[in-house]
Amino acid sequence: MTGIDLTRARWRTSRRSSGNGNCVEVAVLDGAVAVRDSKDRPGPVLLFGPAGWAAFVGGAGDGSLRTTD
Repeated sequence: MTGIDLTRARWRTSRRSSGNGNCVEVAVLDGAVAVRDSKDRPGPVLLFGPAGWAAFVGGAGDGSLRTTD
């Protein structure tokens, strides 16, 4: 996914965010979802297509994205 214009993106942070700065912001775009670090807004952005976003959210919700040491 390239060439997506983020200048008009409406970035949101979860209402469940604790406000301590350790958050991500999400913007729903036409055919994609953008994710960025709230502490580094001009920094890199991850872009997910619809299926990738659904898999990410599903994995985050069921705990399958957790890592172990």
